[in-house]
Amino acid sequence: MLTIEDVRAVPLFSTLATPELQLHAQTSADIQLAAGEFAVHEGASDRALFAVLSGKMQVVRLIDGVERTLGWRIVGAIFGEIPIAIGSPFYGGYRASEPTRLMRVEARQYFAIAAAAPEVFQKVSALARERIGGMQGFSAEPPKPLVTMFGDRWDPACADMRWFLACNQITFDWVTLDSPDLMARWQGPRPKQGDCPVLRLADGKALIRPKTRDVAQLLGLQTSARLADYDTVIIGGGPAGLAAAVYGASEGLRTLCIEREAPGGQAGTSSRIENYRGFPSGVSGDELASRALQQAKRLGAEILVTRAITRLDPRTREVYLDDDEVVRAKTVIIATGVKWRRLKIEGFDRLIGKGIYFGAARSEAGATNGQDIYLIGAGNSAGQAAMYFANYARQVTLVVRGDSLEKSMSHYLIEQLRGKSNVAVHLRSEVQAVHGDTHLTAIDVRDAGQAVRRLDCDGLFVFIGADAETEWLPDEIARNAHGYVLTGDDTVKAGRWSHDRDPYLLETSVPGIFACGDVRASKVKRVASAVGEGSMTIAFVHQYLQQAAATKQ
Repeated sequence: MLTIEDVRAVPLFSTLATPELQLHAQTSADIQLAAGEFAVHEGASDRALFAVLSGKMQVVRLIDGVERTLGWRIVGAIFGEIPIAIGSPFYGGYRASEPTRLMRVEARQYFAIAAAAPEVFQKVSALARERIGGMQGFSAEPPKPLVTMFGDRWDPACADMRWFLACNQITFDWVTLDSPDLMARWQGPRPKQGDCPVLRLADGKALIRPKTRDVAQLLGLQTSARLADYDTVIIGGGPAGLAAAVYGASEGLRTLCIEREAPGGQAGTSSRIENYRGFPSGVSGDELASRALQQAKRLGAEILVTRAITRLDPRTREVYLDDDEVVRAKTVIIATGVKWRRLKIEGFDRLIGKGIYFGAARSEAGATNGQDIYLIGAGNSAGQAAMYFANYARQVTLVVRGDSLEKSMSHYLIEQLRGKSNVAVHLRSEVQAVHGDTHLTAIDVRDAGQAVRRLDCDGLFVFIGADAETEWLPDEIARNAHGYVLTGDDTVKAGRWSHDRDPYLLETSVPGIFACGDVRASKVKRVASAVGEGSMTIAFVHQYLQQAAATKQ
């Protein structure tokens, strides 16, 4: 955890007043790197300013396929000034040449400090001009957020709105009701807690406890279909659904993807996915979803958000949306993924969104600064979240029911966790109860010796698996005992296929309706396999449409 003295030791910030130093210490990430670890990779577009507190950083770049050293950053030096100044990606990668400690200042935080201390902005701009050669005219104005949200930190409605805005890539500021600059930012009568969240849009319009669909419409997100008929309608905007949208649109199909909340699905709440091909430094779930979303839209797919499916007619393949909207499809792809599994313990449901969260969206990381948090789970998602939160929280503790991590977590991740001084693992342990009135304050943990301890807890993040959410599907679509959709030969083995031809690999018991990703009955539940199935489904859609056309002739 950063201290005022850590921040003051950086020459760039040494002249800041104590309040600004304190703000930096409370909101910046404290990153510990082992030799050979990257702080940021070449081409990264996540704007941030870094300062070296100890150790040494090597600046590298691939030139003609060969890694070249461009320079070094020693104690007291900063890097990231060019992306901060002009919004460009990082020109090179920054790798620790020895054990190194860094302070990471997010772009929004930097601009807030620069506004209060113009000398910081001037120094960073001068350094950026020097390093890229004669660049002039940096804008001192920070990028304006599309939304400013006012609300209580422990209000589940505020947590849901933050998640919705972050997943839809909407830039926003969040001002809590106890923030010292609340009245200056609000500029009116103090907002009432019962009215929150209150959203103020860039045009000045204020929305009191709005529905996400209303927000989506005002911000220009698509919420209604443009056509009445489509070649394929995809239900679900997770990795599988977005992959199907990309391939469907790219191959000329009239493609509509319907998402109940925001694109990304469960994978969108992953702070880091390290083993996805093509991203050697890993990629966050929301970044992966954002890229797929942009690609699908660019290729011509329609992506609806905040729309729920109320009914699917298996005979006509009509899809009924809430608000009585109906779209017709020649084919339907079910890619609804899974829903987080809940703990059946006292007080759990009451405190969801008030200190208890599912997954580890990056939008929640800043709120854990300087806190003691606990993660339940032993899979890769829990390990990646622990690594990410360790840059912000004072202490991160994994509560694991089993007797080792090796049974469920990748070796590379276990080794990384061992190198984090503020990450602990409690094996053969379970959370028995949660406590708190307005928000989570403590948890009861039973250890291997059956002793129960009450521990102070500022945040509890749950990674205990998920279940299929398919109760809404018609009976004609076959599912297994756990609710997962049967496809291909599994429909035949279950006695649910009664048609002349064999089913396609990803086809359900109803011809022309397909399933892919985590909702499909399969032992493999990975982002990569979901993306593969989503793209593969489009090939079967083409075959089905060709066969249907030939039959009509």
